[in-house]
Amino acid sequence: MKARTLVRGVLGIAAALALSAPAEAQLFRAYLAIGGSDANPCTLPQPCRLLPAALAAVADGGEIWMLDSANYNTSTVQITKSVTILAVPGVVGSVVAAYGPAINVATAGVRLALRNLVMVPLAGTGGVRGISMNLGQSLAVEDCLIANMPNLGIEVAGPVSVRISGTTIRDNASMGVYLHGGARATITRSTISGHGGFGVYLHGDVASTTTTADIADVTLDGNHIGVGAVVGDATAVAGFTLRDSRLYRNGHGAVAQSSEGTASWWASNNVVSYNEYGLALYFAGAKGWASANAVSGNSWGLYNGGGLLESAGDNGVRGNATDATGTITAVATM
Repeated sequence: MKARTLVRGVLGIAAALALSAPAEAQLFRAYLAIGGSDANPCTLPQPCRLLPAALAAVADGGEIWMLDSANYNTSTVQITKSVTILAVPGVVGSVVAAYGPAINVATAGVRLALRNLVMVPLAGTGGVRGISMNLGQSLAVEDCLIANMPNLGIEVAGPVSVRISGTTIRDNASMGVYLHGGARATITRSTISGHGGFGVYLHGDVASTTTTADIADVTLDGNHIGVGAVVGDATAVAGFTLRDSRLYRNGHGAVAQSSEGTASWWASNNVVSYNEYGLALYFAGAKGWASANAVSGNSWGLYNGGGLLESAGDNGVRGNATDATGTITAVATM
């Protein structure tokens, strides 16, 4: 009896100490290295090896630094807190798509920034896409490479703010960037090429939502469709601005299509060449405004298949097999 009482007393003291001890503080900056261990605390002297360990150690709003050129995951990385994940300069930080997307965000309010990362599929594991974000507040992709995915590069659904800059998205099977459900994107200084579907796809698929993109200084090359806005709901809106960019060797350079809601593009100061269709509209819900574009070497330069295509009159539309098809409305600039 005395022994049992003594054991209970020891356990009680241990429990009290555990309850009174402060919770271990999470790190603002966690570190990963090729020689690290997930048993480590993810500090600079004792880095971890894989992203899940670093995500557990880092505080909400913190940073994860990859110190060596290596791969840092073995399955989909689930992001449930706001974080910046980056590889230090001169390092190739790889996050592979294995058994799903490389990175998945499905938590409200998350702000995710990715910098200097490479996302490719791991052969034989069923990896399908680079980044999937179905809930969250914002996504920033800076100076990254996303390539060769069996499905697509980046998908964002819902009212999320997206910023893509200095990034190459290439040779993914269906699409480079898929925005829908009210996503809002800015894409700058990037190359999006070699997709069997859209380079950038804005889809008005949810009632009463507006999906938009501002695209500037971007090369859209070798896609079935360089950039397109398509609306499938009467109350949805999808549209993009396209400026100072290059549309080259696509099936369609830029297109808007809608028979019910509003799909639109505004194109200015772009070079549009060697596409099947340069700048195009389809059906009555589609609108386009073109100003100061060089449109040449395409099979069809400006193509209006039933929408409202307005021109400022300062486009250089020359040397296409057919320069203009359908009604092109000249509107003077103010």
